[in-house]
Amino acid sequence: MTASASGSIRIGQGFDVHAFGPGDHVVLGGVRVPHTQGIVAHSDGDVLIHALCDAILGALALGDIGRHFPPSDPQWKGADSRRFLVHCVALAAERGWRVGNVDATVIGERPKVGPHAPAIRESLAADLGLAIDAISVKATTTEGLGFTGRGEGLAAMAVVLLERGA
Repeated sequence: MTASASGSIRIGQGFDVHAFGPGDHVVLGGVRVPHTQGIVAHSDGDVLIHALCDAILGALALGDIGRHFPPSDPQWKGADSRRFLVHCVALAAERGWRVGNVDATVIGERPKVGPHAPAIRESLAADLGLAIDAISVKATTTEGLGFTGRGEGLAAMAVVLLERGA
């Protein structure tokens, strides 16, 4: 076993962004959140789950979400991003890792995430096989700056800790 593979923990970070488009909701952490716009994406455009998938894949040194679920592949058109997350968790388990905890932040002016955070945490806990107290979901604005500040889209960041063992 090499030094890089012998550790008992790994940390990964992920980031995702999607533009707003026509629609009446966005999906965050597997939860349908009412909004005046939808998300432009090949899948359901769940920026939170996409960032979390990238964090898990990064901790595993397996590339990014686009490598595993390419937008050029028609089978992912409109796909529920929870499928991506379950797949990433399975990839970790196959390699002897499990998610220990998650810290995620949604970045945007609207929709307000706070009222939906408990449901988002419950959704993620179910898909990750974790207790809800191992999942943090926060939100912030960019004080009107940049594309999120202008209300053109949403972004999300996620950090995940992987632990050895199942």
